[in-house]
Amino acid sequence: MKKLEEYVQSIPDFPEEGIIFRDVTSVLQDPDGLALAIDSMKEKLTGIDFDIIAGTESRGFIFGVPVAYALHKAFVPIRKKGKLPRETISESYDLEYGSAVIEIHRDAIKPGDRVVLIDDLIATGGTIKASIRMIEALGGSVEKIVFLMELAGLKGREQLKGYDVESVIIYEGK
Repeated sequence: MKKLEEYVQSIPDFPEEGIIFRDVTSVLQDPDGLALAIDSMKEKLTGIDFDIIAGTESRGFIFGVPVAYALHKAFVPIRKKGKLPRETISESYDLEYGSAVIEIHRDAIKPGDRVVLIDDLIATGGTIKASIRMIEALGGSVEKIVFLMELAGLKGREQLKGYDVESVIIYEGK
Protein backbone atom coordinates (compact mmCIF):
# COMPACT_ATOMS: atom_id res chain seq x y z
CA MET A 1 0.00 0.00 0.00
CA LYS A 2 1.20 3.50 -0.83
CA LYS A 3 2.07 6.05 1.84
CA LEU A 4 -0.36 8.94 2.20
CA GLU A 5 2.26 11.39 0.94
CA GLU A 6 2.24 9.58 -2.40
CA TYR A 7 -1.43 10.52 -2.93
CA VAL A 8 -0.79 14.26 -2.46
CA GLN A 9 0.11 16.03 -5.68
CA SER A 10 2.59 18.87 -5.32
CA ILE A 11 2.05 21.68 -7.81
CA PRO A 12 5.07 23.97 -8.19
CA ASP A 13 4.62 27.74 -8.60
CA PHE A 14 0.92 27.80 -7.64
CA PRO A 15 -0.70 30.16 -6.79
CA GLU A 16 2.50 32.15 -7.33
CA GLU A 17 6.12 31.51 -8.19
CA GLY A 18 8.14 29.85 -5.44
CA ILE A 19 5.12 28.22 -3.75
CA ILE A 20 4.56 24.46 -3.81
CA PHE A 21 0.81 23.85 -3.55
CA ARG A 22 -0.08 20.59 -1.78
CA ASP A 23 -3.26 19.42 -3.51
CA VAL A 24 -5.59 17.50 -1.20
CA THR A 25 -8.08 16.82 -4.03
CA SER A 26 -5.74 14.13 -5.36
CA VAL A 27 -6.18 12.32 -2.02
CA LEU A 28 -9.97 12.65 -2.19
CA GLN A 29 -10.14 11.33 -5.76
CA ASP A 30 -8.49 8.03 -4.92
CA PRO A 31 -10.51 5.56 -2.82
CA ASP A 32 -7.38 4.15 -1.17
CA GLY A 33 -5.96 7.63 -0.52
CA LEU A 34 -9.23 8.84 1.01
CA ALA A 35 -9.52 5.78 3.24
CA LEU A 36 -5.90 6.14 4.33
CA ALA A 37 -6.39 9.84 5.11
CA ILE A 38 -9.53 9.24 7.22
CA ASP A 39 -8.01 6.23 9.00
CA SER A 40 -4.78 8.13 9.71
CA MET A 41 -6.65 11.07 11.22
CA LYS A 42 -8.87 8.74 13.24
CA GLU A 43 -5.78 6.98 14.65
CA LYS A 44 -4.51 10.32 16.00
CA LEU A 45 -7.55 10.30 18.34
CA THR A 46 -6.78 6.97 20.00
CA GLY A 47 -6.97 7.43 23.77
CA ILE A 48 -8.48 10.95 23.57
CA ASP A 49 -11.67 11.44 25.60
CA PHE A 50 -13.96 13.86 23.76
CA ASP A 51 -17.59 14.56 22.85
CA ILE A 52 -17.59 16.53 19.59
CA ILE A 53 -15.58 16.91 16.41
CA ALA A 54 -15.61 20.40 14.93
CA GLY A 55 -14.35 21.23 11.47
CA THR A 56 -13.79 24.43 9.55
CA GLU A 57 -15.35 25.17 6.21
CA SER A 58 -14.90 23.45 3.89
CA ARG A 59 -12.22 20.79 3.95
CA GLY A 60 -12.55 20.41 7.70
CA PHE A 61 -16.05 19.13 6.89
CA ILE A 62 -14.70 16.67 4.31
CA PHE A 63 -12.36 15.05 6.81
CA GLY A 64 -14.16 15.74 10.09
CA VAL A 65 -17.54 14.20 9.24
CA PRO A 66 -16.25 10.72 8.33
CA VAL A 67 -14.03 10.66 11.42
CA ALA A 68 -16.99 11.73 13.59
CA TYR A 69 -19.16 9.06 11.96
CA ALA A 70 -16.53 6.34 12.44
CA LEU A 71 -16.12 7.24 16.12
CA HIS A 72 -19.86 7.86 16.70
CA LYS A 73 -19.37 11.49 17.72
CA ALA A 74 -21.33 14.64 16.91
CA PHE A 75 -19.98 17.00 14.26
CA VAL A 76 -20.13 20.80 14.55
CA PRO A 77 -19.47 22.93 11.46
CA ILE A 78 -17.52 26.17 11.74
CA ARG A 79 -18.56 28.29 8.78
CA LYS A 80 -17.82 31.50 6.96
CA LYS A 81 -19.83 34.50 8.13
CA GLY A 82 -23.50 34.51 7.13
CA LYS A 83 -23.88 30.80 6.33
CA LEU A 84 -25.43 29.50 9.57
CA PRO A 85 -29.20 29.99 10.07
CA ARG A 86 -29.49 30.22 13.87
CA GLU A 87 -27.92 32.52 16.45
CA THR A 88 -24.14 32.47 16.15
CA ILE A 89 -21.01 33.82 17.69
CA SER A 90 -18.21 34.98 15.40
CA GLU A 91 -14.49 35.54 15.43
CA SER A 92 -12.30 37.39 12.96
CA TYR A 93 -8.78 36.44 11.99
CA ASP A 94 -6.06 37.77 9.73
CA LEU A 95 -5.31 36.53 6.26
CA GLU A 96 -2.25 37.32 4.18
CA TYR A 97 -4.15 40.22 2.56
CA GLY A 98 -6.97 41.29 4.87
CA SER A 99 -9.15 39.43 7.33
CA ALA A 100 -12.05 36.98 7.45
CA VAL A 101 -14.79 36.02 9.89
CA ILE A 102 -15.98 32.56 10.90
CA GLU A 103 -19.04 31.60 12.94
CA ILE A 104 -20.44 28.77 15.01
CA HIS A 105 -23.98 28.25 16.30
CA ARG A 106 -24.25 29.62 19.82
CA ASP A 107 -25.83 26.34 21.03
CA ALA A 108 -23.36 24.01 19.24
CA ILE A 109 -20.94 23.78 22.15
CA LYS A 110 -22.14 23.50 25.75
CA PRO A 111 -20.07 24.28 28.85
CA GLY A 112 -17.91 21.24 29.59
CA ASP A 113 -18.01 19.81 26.04
CA ARG A 114 -14.68 18.31 25.04
CA VAL A 115 -13.92 19.12 21.41
CA VAL A 116 -11.52 17.87 18.76
CA LEU A 117 -10.80 20.20 15.83
CA ILE A 118 -10.09 18.69 12.42
CA ASP A 119 -8.90 20.42 9.26
CA ASP A 120 -7.04 19.48 6.12
CA LEU A 121 -4.12 21.88 6.48
CA ILE A 122 -2.37 24.16 8.93
CA ALA A 123 -0.49 27.02 7.35
CA THR A 124 -0.41 30.17 9.51
CA GLY A 125 -2.91 28.82 12.07
CA GLY A 126 -5.27 31.81 12.03
CA THR A 127 -8.48 29.92 11.22
CA ILE A 128 -7.93 27.28 13.89
CA LYS A 129 -6.93 29.85 16.51
CA ALA A 130 -10.19 31.74 15.82
CA SER A 131 -12.09 28.43 16.10
CA ILE A 132 -10.47 27.73 19.46
CA ARG A 133 -11.48 31.17 20.76
CA MET A 134 -15.14 30.50 19.86
CA ILE A 135 -15.20 27.00 21.36
CA GLU A 136 -13.67 28.26 24.60
CA ALA A 137 -16.01 31.29 24.69
CA LEU A 138 -18.93 28.83 24.65
CA GLY A 139 -17.42 26.88 27.57
CA GLY A 140 -15.92 24.00 25.62
CA SER A 141 -12.37 22.71 25.86
CA VAL A 142 -10.19 21.77 22.90
CA GLU A 143 -8.76 18.33 23.64
CA LYS A 144 -6.84 17.85 20.39
CA ILE A 145 -6.32 19.38 16.95
CA VAL A 146 -5.67 17.10 13.98
CA PHE A 147 -4.55 18.18 10.51
CA LEU A 148 -4.01 16.04 7.46
CA MET A 149 -1.10 18.25 6.34
CA GLU A 150 1.13 20.87 7.93
CA LEU A 151 3.28 23.48 6.23
CA ALA A 152 5.84 23.76 9.03
CA GLY A 153 7.71 26.63 7.38
CA LEU A 154 4.72 28.94 7.97
CA LYS A 155 4.95 28.31 11.74
CA GLY A 156 1.20 27.98 12.32
CA ARG A 157 1.80 25.58 15.17
CA GLU A 158 3.28 28.48 17.17
CA GLN A 159 -0.22 30.00 17.42
CA LEU A 160 -1.44 26.77 18.98
CA LYS A 161 1.00 26.49 21.88
CA GLY A 162 -0.56 24.75 24.84
CA TYR A 163 -2.78 22.56 22.67
CA ASP A 164 -2.30 18.93 21.62
CA VAL A 165 -1.64 19.26 17.86
CA GLU A 166 -0.85 16.46 15.41
CA SER A 167 -0.48 16.37 11.66
CA VAL A 168 -0.49 13.24 9.55
CA ILE A 169 1.96 14.73 7.01
CA ILE A 170 4.45 17.50 7.80
CA TYR A 171 6.09 19.43 4.98
CA GLU A 172 9.13 21.36 6.20
CA GLY A 173 8.74 24.26 3.78
CA LYS A 174 5.96 26.66 2.93
